[in-house]
Amino acid sequence: MDKPRSSVFPWVAANLGEILVALAVAAGIFMLLLALRALLLQTGKRIGPHQPLAGVFTSVVRKTRMWFMAALAIQTVQGYVHPPQDVSKTIVFLFTVAAALQAAIWARALVLGLIERRTIGPDSDTASLNSAMGIIRLLVSVAVFAIAAVVVLDNLGVNVTGLVAGLGIGGIAIGLAAQGIFSDLFAALSIIFDKPFRVGDTITYQGKEGPVTGKVKQIGLKSTRIRALTGELRIIGNTQLLAQEVTSYVGRASYRFQLPFGVIYQTDPDMLARIPALARAEVERGGHRFIDAWLKAFGPSSIDFDFLFEVEDSDGSRANKALEAVALGILRTFKANGIEFAYPTQTSFTAAPDGTMIMPYPDDRPATREGKPAG
Repeated sequence: MDKPRSSVFPWVAANLGEILVALAVAAGIFMLLLALRALLLQTGKRIGPHQPLAGVFTSVVRKTRMWFMAALAIQTVQGYVHPPQDVSKTIVFLFTVAAALQAAIWARALVLGLIERRTIGPDSDTASLNSAMGIIRLLVSVAVFAIAAVVVLDNLGVNVTGLVAGLGIGGIAIGLAAQGIFSDLFAALSIIFDKPFRVGDTITYQGKEGPVTGKVKQIGLKSTRIRALTGELRIIGNTQLLAQEVTSYVGRASYRFQLPFGVIYQTDPDMLARIPALARAEVERGGHRFIDAWLKAFGPSSIDFDFLFEVEDSDGSRANKALEAVALGILRTFKANGIEFAYPTQTSFTAAPDGTMIMPYPDDRPATREGKPAG
């Protein structure tokens, strides 16, 4: 029994002229698409320095593949030659696969381009950014190509409902099993993209023993390493770090210092009135900004003053040295003017066995005729 002849060859023989014309038209469309791609790339390159998104647009256009343009050209002209059903279905299927893959490539380039434009800068942490971008590329690639695969399978007639449901359930299970890791990972991405602080910044956060101030050494995918001012390296999870208030000292132009002190009660009132001016003179001698000084309270063993001034310097070490210089200057000025600092004191009074009071200091009052101190 003879096998049935394929309808392709008779169709080719009968429509050879139309097929050649269609192939010529498809080649023309392909060349036009190539020219359009080159024009768009040239335009993006020309306006790139003036438009921030031009680089992203150019990278997306550059990802346009030649096999997609060829499939698009053939799909455009196939209706002209009226091919057999098998040939038509094959062309449509190949175009669908090419379009799905090309759309996935475009989506991946667009998402990654926008993310890189948001994160990459002159002060970016290159090591942390490369690690984060590696994870992001993997996640974005899996997502877009999984969608493309579902689209292709659906065009093949495969029932993808169960597949989509299985992927969703599997993703939920993986997310629940590794929620701690993913939590720190997305916290790291939040730090890198939102930039509340960067590597090299000095920050303060609340540690277990109290506030910790230090310099950020590394932002990892799970934890951040901070070199404390006391020298030790603190390692804290990214989620835990972002869950609290973090103080950053970046961009700080000045430091304000409060320097309270107390003097003894024996200080002359006129000298007390001069103390704010003496403090101001010491601040201005160092080239700093005096804010205020005033008598604040009568303490248990001192007359208390409060003292505020600012040091115009962004470096904390130099600002602390300026504070030290002002404090030492005030000590010298007070000593030159006979002003004594107070310290906690207590006087005890005792009595002799006969009940006579024994003074804690020499009794230098003038004596009476009977030899007893004047009352």
